Amino acid sequence: MGLTAVIFLLVLASRHQPTAGVGHDPLLVVDDYEDGGIRLKCLSERLFSEAQLLWTDSRGDNITGTPLSADTGTAGVSSSIVLKAGSGNSMSCRILDKQLKTSTESSVAIADAFFPSTSPWLAAFVVILLLSIFLVLAAIYKIRSNNKEITRAQNARKQIEQDELKRKLDEQKRRFEKENVRNELKFRKARSNAVNITLDQTCKHPNLCISDDKRRVKSSDKKETALKAMVVATEGFPDKKHYWEVEVGNQSQWELGVVSENVRDVIMNNMGISPPVNGLFSLQYSQGKYILTGREDVSDCKQCSVVGVLLDVESSELSFYNVEEMSPLGSVVLEFTGKLYPFFSPDSSGKWLGVRPVKPQTYDPLPQGEKEINE
Repeated sequence: MGLTAVIFLLVLASRHQPTAGVGHDPLLVVDDYEDGGIRLKCLSERLFSEAQLLWTDSRGDNITGTPLSADTGTAGVSSSIVLKAGSGNSMSCRILDKQLKTSTESSVAIADAFFPSTSPWLAAFVVILLLSIFLVLAAIYKIRSNNKEITRAQNARKQIEQDELKRKLDEQKRRFEKENVRNELKFRKARSNAVNITLDQTCKHPNLCISDDKRRVKSSDKKETALKAMVVATEGFPDKKHYWEVEVGNQSQWELGVVSENVRDVIMNNMGISPPVNGLFSLQYSQGKYILTGREDVSDCKQCSVVGVLLDVESSELSFYNVEEMSPLGSVVLEFTGKLYPFFSPDSSGKWLGVRPVKPQTYDPLPQGEKEINE
């Protein structure tokens, strides 16, 4: 049934032949948007050989359209044109019959609202969008640049701090080295004044025991007493410099120093009593602290086993040294008349405290490198 209808229609189409003076007004078709306007099509059943198609705008000016068929012998008259906004918005399609000298015409008018247009806000939006993107990119670049600058500044400041710390450490190290060299220099000079010291059997506390060589002393009574048990040396010094060393070992407390001639006489004549404070100059070690006469704790140095003592009568000064480290422990200013005598006071543990022989030696100058550091 469908195939028969198609054949019938084809027969009718083939038998239809337009005649002169017979036809309809041209058909105007709004096709599509194109090139910023609207494409119009004009269609007619008349053949190109019998009729001519003309386009006319709102001002009556003829406009050439574009034929829709390339076969001008058998195809119907047809043409298209693009109507743009601002061109009158109306267009007429006229068919001229070449034989009968007649014409038919169709017109169309299209409002501006149907033409494609760009919103006036679109350009502003695009500009604002591009400006916003530019500002964002500029802000990102600025932030990154600032971060780099901050990082560089922080690194530079850190480097400066490190250099300053290194400089201070180096300076402190040089100062420490110089101080060590000065201390060693003073110790060597002090040791060049070494003298022989012996203990006086007739000038000691009854609870003290002296060795046969008269160089060591210890307590014979292990009970602690409030009285200071000491022994005085045989040698007395009225002037010049004199140095001696004492082996204190690991005794928990001891006292070394010098006494004036008056104090020595008191001890010798009144054995067993506490010696007078005036005229006694010493370094005392007790409870892990070193205490000088007339002062509080002056050093937190570790306990030393050998103590060097320098008596400088000319400068009225008594100095003490850590012999193992060749470093000073402290010094005392002397106020006295007559001679000064070394004295020794061990603890009550019964351990020996003795004078260590020091061979008198000539002062040995420091090497050239240490001299430069000292200077």
